[in-house]
Amino acid sequence: MKFHGWCNAEGVRIALAQLNQTVGDLDGNLVRLESAYARAAQAGADVVVYPELAVTGYPPEDLVLKPGFVKDNQAVLERFAAMTGDTSAVVGFVDESSGVLYNAAAVCHRGRVIHKYRKNRLPNYGPFDENRYFESGGIEDATVEIAGVSCGVTICEDIWDANGPVRQQAIAGAVVNLNINASPYHKGKWREREAMLVERAKDAKCAIVYVNQVGGQDELVFDGSSTVIDREGNVVTRGLQHAEDFLVVDFDPDTGIITADSDSSTRDRLDPIAEVYHALVLGTRDYVRKNGFTDVVIGLSGGIDSSLVAAVAVDALGAEHVHGVSMPSRYSSDGSKNDAYQLAESLGIDCQTISIEPAFAAFKDSLAPAFTGRSEDLTEENLQSRCRGMILMAMSNKFNWMVLTTGNKSEMAVGYFTIYGDSAGGYAVIKDVLKVQVYALSRYVNERVGREIIPESVLTKAPSAELRPDQRDDQSLPAYEVLDPILELYVEQDMTASQIVARGHDEALVRRIARLVDLSEYKRRQCAPGVRITTKAFGKDRRLPITNAYRG
Repeated sequence: MKFHGWCNAEGVRIALAQLNQTVGDLDGNLVRLESAYARAAQAGADVVVYPELAVTGYPPEDLVLKPGFVKDNQAVLERFAAMTGDTSAVVGFVDESSGVLYNAAAVCHRGRVIHKYRKNRLPNYGPFDENRYFESGGIEDATVEIAGVSCGVTICEDIWDANGPVRQQAIAGAVVNLNINASPYHKGKWREREAMLVERAKDAKCAIVYVNQVGGQDELVFDGSSTVIDREGNVVTRGLQHAEDFLVVDFDPDTGIITADSDSSTRDRLDPIAEVYHALVLGTRDYVRKNGFTDVVIGLSGGIDSSLVAAVAVDALGAEHVHGVSMPSRYSSDGSKNDAYQLAESLGIDCQTISIEPAFAAFKDSLAPAFTGRSEDLTEENLQSRCRGMILMAMSNKFNWMVLTTGNKSEMAVGYFTIYGDSAGGYAVIKDVLKVQVYALSRYVNERVGREIIPESVLTKAPSAELRPDQRDDQSLPAYEVLDPILELYVEQDMTASQIVARGHDEALVRRIARLVDLSEYKRRQCAPGVRITTKAFGKDRRLPITNAYRG
C-alpha cells in the first residue's frame, strides 16, 4: 500500500474520471481516456475509474451489431492498456467471445488487461435495450486486488439489485466496489441513485465508488453526479452535475475511512428547476456540437416557448452562435413582434424579420382553384406555420445552422402543432417539458441573472399561436393548469382514461384529451429528437402503436 500526500492512513487512492464521451468517436474517446489517466497518475492515484462503455460511448446501440466496430473498440482498449503504468484503470468497453457480446469493464495495469468483468444485470426498460445486444456475464473472478486492496468491479444496473453482484462480491472479500455507469438523467434522478447507493453500501458493508458518464447523446442526457459512499452509508463526495469532473479520494480498508478534498465533499445539489434547466443546456450543446454544427436558428414568435428555447441555446452555445428570425403574418400582434426583439436584445443575439405574407398569399392563390366553394379553416392556419418552417429550413441550408424547434410536451402530447411546420427542425429542446414547467423555467432564466431576460409581458400574456384573429390556446385546449396534470397521468404514469376519471377528473375532458394524445402519435413519430427530462419522454421511453383502437 502507498502513502499519498494528504491521506492520513495507508490505503488506496482512487480517481474518478467523470467524462463526456461521444458515441462512435473511438479515437477521440481514447484521447480523453489518456488525458484523464495522465491526470490520475500525476495525482498519485492507484486506480482511475471511468464510466460505462467509455471506449465506445453510451449507448452505442446497433453500432455493436457491426463486427468491425466491435473489433475497432477492442483495438482501442488494447492501445489504452498498453500505455498504462503503475496506476490501474477500470474502463468500459464492448467485449466479444465466440460471437457473443458483453458490456464489460477491463482493469488495465502496466501495459495489459489484468482482469475483466462482464455486466450481470442487463436493463431492458425505458431507454435501455441491452438484451438486444449483450449477454449477461457471470460473477466469477468476483474481485481484483488493486494496491493490496480487494476491490469489486460492477457495471451500472448491477448495483441496483440488493442481492446482486455488489453483495456477492462483498461476501467474496471486496471492501470497496468500483461501479462504472452510464445512468441517464431525469428529474430528481440523483436523489434516487444516492438513496439506493447508501442502502447498498450499508447492506454490503462495502464502500462504493460510483462513476457516472456526463453529456448529451441524442435524446438522453447523462448528469454525472458521481458519488463516493463509505461502508456506513455516509456520502463522502459528489461529482458535479451536468459537467465533466475529476475527483480523488483516499480509502483506508482497515478503518473504512474515505478522505476527499473539501471542495468536492461540500458541493450542494442544484434545485429541481435549476437541474432541469442545466440538463436542457447540456443536451442542446452536445447534440448541436457533436453533430458538427456551431450555430442554431430559432423562430422567435414573441411567445414563451421560443423565448425559453433561445435562452437555453445562448447558455449552451453562446449568443454569437444563436440566430433569431421573426416571421410575422397578418395576425401577428405588435406586442409579439416587440417581445421577440426585446428578447433578442436581452440575450445579445441577432434577429431579423422575414414576413410570411408573400409566401402565404402565394400559397392561397395557388390553392384557390382547388378550394373553390370552401371557407377558410385550419388549413390556412397550418399553411402559415408551414411557411415559417420553410423559411427556417432555408436559413439552415444556406448558413449551415441547425433549426431548434420550440414545441413543449403539452402541445406535443395533444397534437397542438403543425407537422412540417413549427415541428420542422433538427432538435426539439423543450419536447419533454410540460407547459406549466415552461413558465417556471422561464422565470428561473430571469432570476438566475437578476434581470429581465424573458420579458414580463411574455410571462403574463395569454398563450396564442396567432394564426387567426384574436386566437388563444385556451380556445382549443383547457387551461394548461388543468391539462398538464391529466397528461402527467395519461402519458407519464400510463394510466387509462377510466383510471384518471376515477381520480376525480371530468370524464368528458379526460376522454377528449386521451383521444387527442392517441390521434397525434403519427405526428410525434415524425418530429425531431429532444432532451429527455422525465421517465416517460416521447421517443425512446414511450412506444405506443400508431394504429391503436384501445380506449381504456
